[in-house]
Amino acid sequence: MPRSSPRSGSRRSPLPSPRASRSRCRTEHCAVRSARYGVSVAAASGSKVVLVTGASSGIGAEVARIFVERGHTVYGTSRRPEAVADPVAGVRYVRLDNADYQSAIDCAHEIGAIDVLINNAGESQAGALEDTSMAAIEDLFAANVFGPVALTKAVLPGMRERGTGTVVMVGSMLSSFPVAFRSNYAATKSALKAFALATRREVAPYGIRMISVEPGTIATGIGDRRSIHIGDDSPYRGEYETLAAATRTNEDAGISATAMATVIVGAALAEHPKPFYAKGNHAGIVFALRRLLPRQAVLDLSARIHGLRKVRI
Repeated sequence: MPRSSPRSGSRRSPLPSPRASRSRCRTEHCAVRSARYGVSVAAASGSKVVLVTGASSGIGAEVARIFVERGHTVYGTSRRPEAVADPVAGVRYVRLDNADYQSAIDCAHEIGAIDVLINNAGESQAGALEDTSMAAIEDLFAANVFGPVALTKAVLPGMRERGTGTVVMVGSMLSSFPVAFRSNYAATKSALKAFALATRREVAPYGIRMISVEPGTIATGIGDRRSIHIGDDSPYRGEYETLAAATRTNEDAGISATAMATVIVGAALAEHPKPFYAKGNHAGIVFALRRLLPRQAVLDLSARIHGLRKVRI
C-alpha cells in the first residue's frame, strides 16, 4: 500500500530533540512545583530569598554581600536595623534580637518565604567558669543557641510546605577544640552544631538541608565586643591574662571575614552540601590530628596554642 504524502505546500513539524524534550519537561515540572508551593518560577530557577542574621558587621555582612553579588534577594538582621552604621548595598535590614524569641517569629512573618537561613548572629564570652554568673551563662545560651533555634523553628514550616530550604548554623572551631576560659562560649557552639547535625536527617525528607559551619580564628575585631568574666582577685586571673594575650595575637593573624563568608555561601548553595564545614586555623590538618591523636593530646595542643602550659592530672 503506497504511503500517503503530505498535502502540497504543507510542512511536517520536526520532532523535538531528546534534549529539548527533557528541558521542556524540567521547565513544566518546575512551573507545576512552583504553583503548588507558592514559589515563583524565578525563585525556583536559581534566585533565592536569603536571611542572614547578624548582617551589620563581620562575617554576616560579608555573607550578605556575596549573596547580593550572586543575584539573590537578601535580608539582614540587626537589633536596631535603622541604626546600622555601614549597611551592605542591596540588603534590606529587619529587626531581630536573638534573646527575644517573639522577634524571631515576627522577623520570619515580615519576610515571608525564606529559601536560605544563615544563623550567624551571636555573642562572644570569655572568663573563668567560677567567676561567671549563671545569669551571664543563661544570657549567652539565649543569644547563641535558643535564639537561632527559635528562628529556625519559625522558618521550617514554610520550607517544609514548599519542599525546599537550607539552614546554616555558624558555630566555632572552639566547639571541636575547646580551650580553658572559653567553656561557656564553646558549649553554646557545640549545642548549635548538635542541633544542626541531629536535625539534618529529621528535615531531609522535606527537601531541607541543615549544615554546620565552624570558623576558626577570624580577624573581625570580635575580641573588642567580647564580654569578660574574671574577678580582680580571681585565682585564675594570671592564666586568663596569658590566654587573652594569645587570643588577641591569634585573632589579629586570623583569616578574613570574606574568606570565611565564601565558605558559608558555597555550603548554602551547594547542590549536595556536606553536613559539616570548617575554615581557618589549618582546619584540614588539625581535624586530621583530632581523629588520630588521643583526646588529651588534642586538649593539650589547644591549650598550648593559647599560651597555656601542659598540666598532668
